[in-house]
Amino acid sequence: MGSLQTSRNLSCLCVSVRGGVQGLSTVVRQVGFNSWLLQGRIRSRKIQSLCVRSSFNNAGGSSSSEEKGLLLGAERDGSGSVVGFQLIPHSVTGDATIVESHDIVADDRDDLSEDAEQKEKTPTKLTFNIIFVTAEAAPYSKTGGLGDVCGSLPVALASRGHRVMVVSPRYLNGGPSDKKYANTVDLDVRATVHCFGGPQEVAYYHEYRAGVDWVFVDHPSYRRPGTPYGDIYGAFGDNQFRFTLLCHAACEAPLILPLGGFTYGEKCLFLANDWHAALVPLLLAAKYRPYGVYEDARSIVVIHNIAHQGVEPAATYHNLGLPPEWYGALEWIFPTWARAHALDTGETVNVLKGAVAIADRILTVSQGYSWEITTPEGGYGLHELLTSRKSVLNGITNGLDVSDWNPLTDEHTASHYSINDLSGKVKCKTALQKELGLPIRPDCPLIGFIGRLDYQKGVDIILSAIPELMQDDVQFVMLGSGEKQYENWMRHTENLFKDKFRGWVGFNVPVSHRITAGCDILLMPSRFEPCGLNQLYAMRYGTIPVVHSTGGLRDTVKDFNPYAQEGEGEGTGWTFSPLSKEKLLDTLKVAISTYIEHKSSWEGLMKRGMERDYSWENAAIQYEQVFEWAFIDPPYVR
Repeated sequence: MGSLQTSRNLSCLCVSVRGGVQGLSTVVRQVGFNSWLLQGRIRSRKIQSLCVRSSFNNAGGSSSSEEKGLLLGAERDGSGSVVGFQLIPHSVTGDATIVESHDIVADDRDDLSEDAEQKEKTPTKLTFNIIFVTAEAAPYSKTGGLGDVCGSLPVALASRGHRVMVVSPRYLNGGPSDKKYANTVDLDVRATVHCFGGPQEVAYYHEYRAGVDWVFVDHPSYRRPGTPYGDIYGAFGDNQFRFTLLCHAACEAPLILPLGGFTYGEKCLFLANDWHAALVPLLLAAKYRPYGVYEDARSIVVIHNIAHQGVEPAATYHNLGLPPEWYGALEWIFPTWARAHALDTGETVNVLKGAVAIADRILTVSQGYSWEITTPEGGYGLHELLTSRKSVLNGITNGLDVSDWNPLTDEHTASHYSINDLSGKVKCKTALQKELGLPIRPDCPLIGFIGRLDYQKGVDIILSAIPELMQDDVQFVMLGSGEKQYENWMRHTENLFKDKFRGWVGFNVPVSHRITAGCDILLMPSRFEPCGLNQLYAMRYGTIPVVHSTGGLRDTVKDFNPYAQEGEGEGTGWTFSPLSKEKLLDTLKVAISTYIEHKSSWEGLMKRGMERDYSWENAAIQYEQVFEWAFIDPPYVR
């Protein structure tokens, strides 16, 4: 048989519509047809075979007018299910050349959501041994979105058939939160890792819950009062040591922990979350692979907030347990203007930079943020490196714990309600007004803010806008803690506008639920927001978000258009840009007037937000696609 020469373009793609085939997308991607299929042209059909029409030259060089096809024949397993396709050329003499006509190009970035839509209808085909490495995992430890993601996404992936381990420190602070580890069991396995100038011994504790192996690294450095990162005096001075230890221990865990009777083994997929876990891809490449270990493993670095990169003085490199020749992967030199003094050389080590350069894939927690971090404004110095790796960079929007955040069953709210019966939301509003000591006025627009009181969250913009906003007939409630100047400002403003403003200094989970359910509008003027969860909580509870158009906020909040869909409207809230007091006030006034004057439009906004799919299932499907891409190319080898 002559050789088959395939050009880049295809003249015709014939589809025989017979029988039932599931899981076509992944298989067809290997021969270049996946993006064509996912464009919706044959999405609702069942495929038996694909035929590429071609012209053939016979042995004498004359051209044959006969057109024959190249079939992708289905391979079936013992049950009759299709498990793959084979390229089956017709038996011909001479060379076959496929005629050029239409480009068919696959784009990883665009395929993510479409692949998710395809896979929702089919079970998971490929399963992975997945290792999450993280500084936080709810409900055991949490200071923000990182804990939410690493507490919920592993459960969603495990429910889809993957074997999942989460490795996190065992924080003990001598308080009530220690009870969260009450069900963990000492595995009686000790590992000795070499970093910071000598051997360090760690222990492993384990709890099997919700289909996930929750593994906790135990070491004296994790037993102290405060948060995972610091206390009332600031960040812990030994955080580099504490999280270097976590990364070394996490790399050992799949090899030595007999969970469920056997180890995870070497063919693992590591998800290194933020800078605390960013040493993992470097350890795989520098410490293990040169000696034949983890040759089939892959790593993905997940960036939740690129503002934190694990930057330390260059002299600390020898503490990390990496070979000397790998220093260049982590080397980071600050520009002259950013140096402390004239003798400062600006030389540092940056573990997140090293992970971005070495990891097999890079993920962020929203599509918008994956673009923002490639810009000088959003990349915090890593934008050029990230731009160079754009082909392996994707963003996937976070999901929600829909059992915890459910207005129909929420144990923290005064009344329950649903998209079919919104009457309970008014009861939640009046109960919140009563709890806060505000006048009980069901028809008065109630605006809420929940979040850290710092520069990132745009609290200074709220501060500048409040005097003018308080001239309108509205009520405003803020919940959060952070910089002392903003905490004091909240207390002062409450005294100035006793019937309109309430500030709750601190963070209280039940109160955050009641504010989300009781408010009409949630304000989020964040300067940057990798994903954001509060706007998702708000929409699920029928509370309308007004947000700065950035990162995940721009991705998840669709601007209200009252004239779309033959006057029925579309959208779930309002976004505004640029971030300024004037633009914030203008957008809020539009939202307030819609609430007061257009009740039917407001109800449409509420229902469109509530009917969205917020579960982690959709995100998990998209993560699976990235997992498959990670294994297409070989891992980094130096």
